[in-house]
Amino acid sequence: MSKPEMNVALVVGPDTDQDSQAIRNTLEYFGARVFTYWIGRPSDLIDVLNGSDLYPNTDMIILNFHGDEGSLIMPELGEDVYEEGEPKDNFGPDEVRRFAKLDGKIVLSNGCSLGDPKLAKAFLESGCHMYIGPDDYPDGSSALMFALRFFYEVIQNKKSVEEAFRIAKATDEETEMYQLYVKE
Repeated sequence: MSKPEMNVALVVGPDTDQDSQAIRNTLEYFGARVFTYWIGRPSDLIDVLNGSDLYPNTDMIILNFHGDEGSLIMPELGEDVYEEGEPKDNFGPDEVRRFAKLDGKIVLSNGCSLGDPKLAKAFLESGCHMYIGPDDYPDGSSALMFALRFFYEVIQNKKSVEEAFRIAKATDEETEMYQLYVKE
């Protein structure tokens, strides 16, 4: 493999495998090196967000999850399966503040309501340089198109994150829900 255009962490939440595969295949076609993390339990996500299981030199992180009310929807496990200290509910701002260490990273949370300002603030407080997500509930096809168009502009057209965001956001009414938050 020749040197990749960028290294992308694709973090896959429950019931998002079809669009995650589409994102992975498309980004690899564009020349990105994609590292896929299949999240089966909260500690899997924690290990990515705290950097202990994140590929070195990762440029961007895609959190491809379903979301609700500003939280990432996590797999439901049997009560006896959870590890000590592992969160048992969905992953919201409090969990991000508790576990994430994302110094300088750019995160695209590609799920419903994951652009909620409280969640975005928690990611920025965890060290994220930029955070992107929809502040409402876009159609799944539109969420997929946002991600693909965003990375197309960044990788193929060498646009800045801000420019690529504006172009992808302008696709249709559904993609208008996406917000960009930048660390001050």
